[in-house]
Amino acid sequence: GAKIIQSFMWYLNPRQVFDLSQGGPKEALELYRKVHNLRILACGGDGTVGWILSILDQLRLNPPPPVAILPLGTGNDLARTLNWGGGYTDEPLSKILSHVEDGNIVQLDRWNLRVEPNTEANPEEKDEAATDKLPLDVFNNYFSLGFDARVTLEFHESREANPEKFNSRFRNKMFYAGTAFSDFLTGSSKDLAKHVKLVCDGTDLTSKIQDLKPQCLVFLNIPRYCAGTMPWGNPGEHHDFEPQRHDDGCIEVIGFTMTSLAALQVGGHGERLCQCRQVVLTTSKAIPMQVDGEPCKLAASCIHISLRNQANMVQKTKRRNSMPLLNDQQPVPERLRIRVSRISMRDYEALHYDKEKLKEASVPLGIIVVPGDSDLELCRTQIEKLQEEGDGAKPKTLSSQKLSPKWCFLDSTTADRFYRIDRAQEHLNYVTEISQDELYVLDPELVITQTVGTSPAMPDLVDSSAAPTGHHFAFPSSSSSPPSSPAPSAEPGHCLSHKDDLLIEAAKSGNFCKFQELHRAGRDLMVRDSLGQTVLHHAVKSGSKDIVKYIIENAPSEILDATEEENGETSLHQAAALRQRTICHYIVEAGASLMKTDLQGDTPKHRAEKANDPDLAAYLENRQHYQMIQREDQETAV
Repeated sequence: GAKIIQSFMWYLNPRQVFDLSQGGPKEALELYRKVHNLRILACGGDGTVGWILSILDQLRLNPPPPVAILPLGTGNDLARTLNWGGGYTDEPLSKILSHVEDGNIVQLDRWNLRVEPNTEANPEEKDEAATDKLPLDVFNNYFSLGFDARVTLEFHESREANPEKFNSRFRNKMFYAGTAFSDFLTGSSKDLAKHVKLVCDGTDLTSKIQDLKPQCLVFLNIPRYCAGTMPWGNPGEHHDFEPQRHDDGCIEVIGFTMTSLAALQVGGHGERLCQCRQVVLTTSKAIPMQVDGEPCKLAASCIHISLRNQANMVQKTKRRNSMPLLNDQQPVPERLRIRVSRISMRDYEALHYDKEKLKEASVPLGIIVVPGDSDLELCRTQIEKLQEEGDGAKPKTLSSQKLSPKWCFLDSTTADRFYRIDRAQEHLNYVTEISQDELYVLDPELVITQTVGTSPAMPDLVDSSAAPTGHHFAFPSSSSSPPSSPAPSAEPGHCLSHKDDLLIEAAKSGNFCKFQELHRAGRDLMVRDSLGQTVLHHAVKSGSKDIVKYIIENAPSEILDATEEENGETSLHQAAALRQRTICHYIVEAGASLMKTDLQGDTPKHRAEKANDPDLAAYLENRQHYQMIQREDQETAV
């Protein structure tokens, strides 16, 4: 941190650089309060944005400067709502500042939270660990109570007690998943409806709450929640409710059962209860709550929610004036015929500052035909259609390898280098803005292998007018079925040596200290025994959670889907068959495929069903659906 501040002071006037740990942003904003047409770029998560908006409230600037967002947080729900995306990739700063300058100014409702103690609550329900006030008295995104707040609170308390155990995003996600699954099985929030009274705009909805029996209540100000999900959904022809807006002076009240919470991850929504302007929420016992991600356990209280004000925000927009064809004063063509080429992550990282070399390293995928004013969302549909039509019996060349679910578009024209376009911002980019006659995509999981024969052939042309457009999902063929023959060269790992035999034995016996000692001494975690079983297979069989976690954190990710030779089972198949719920969690959250089948055609869900564990099977099925439709690398939502 100190080195970064010194660098800023070297490049800028030291009076323009402020240390936010020393008094926050107030001094800096005060200094610039008289600058005309001031726009602020908040680089951070939604909490950083809320911090800045609260300081602007204190300064009473007139007019208040609009705030844009460079998303660097975990969920980034407000950034997603305003089209800034779910996270920063590698877009040049000059491009970002240009978007800040050209963006539209929109309003964002902000809501007050006023808390009063509930004097009528039963004294026997008093919880000594509960607090009498919320962590924030205003929210921009959402306020919630019940299941999601309980999970967030447990994570927060555990991190406060043992910060050294929460030093990576992977471990944080593992903790969230484990806590959520534990609460899911125990039903710790199932009696929420018994202790809540809800009045919206003078209408008592308590009976509706008691009928629904939700385990979570959410008061939502923006469409996005929990790292990109949309809990209000689209009311469509449901005339009782309007589509959600962040500037209409109304707040949406949503109830979630455990079923609808699970469905949220696969495009579902909660139970729409009300759209209102004022809320009075009364609780009769201490309940976990969270305000824009800040959790607490609030004692029995009466909470009043009312509109505070509206903040000026910058919304990223499509930039028609930057389309190359329009700059040249030429009409937009009716149809575009575009060649699509794929680039591997290895080549991208090595060559993305050298456009010509990177273009030479690309692999052709095919040709698509789209309308001249198409955005990248339509192009994605056509590229995935191209992949589906290329599934026939073709030689396994680089061009015939299917795109992985994490592929993204590359801008090859508007900057001095290639850069990635966030999945959530594809609708903001016209294809003519980032491409002239060739479109490049980045596939982080493209495997460069030796091929025999001629150079890759160009697949067939796909025309968007040839069939109705729709979303097609493409997955690597290896994720849906095992290899036809378990050749050792097809999987990671190598033959067993005498030294590595000790590592296998430590995994079999569940001796974590010995296993860790052997690995640190240089033993290979990708070793296999004579039956093709990895150390992860053996750790699962021994039931050692510590060894499983250690392997996941230290071994290459290929070990997660490695299959043994006898039955074609992955370690997840075996964990499901042994009904090891926690270990299944670890492996699933690390990214193992839930769609891979063994030689009997069973997925891990099927193995859990055969082991008579319906709860584990339901969990695996839910995560399998989520994995099937997940189109971007977003943070695991609660």
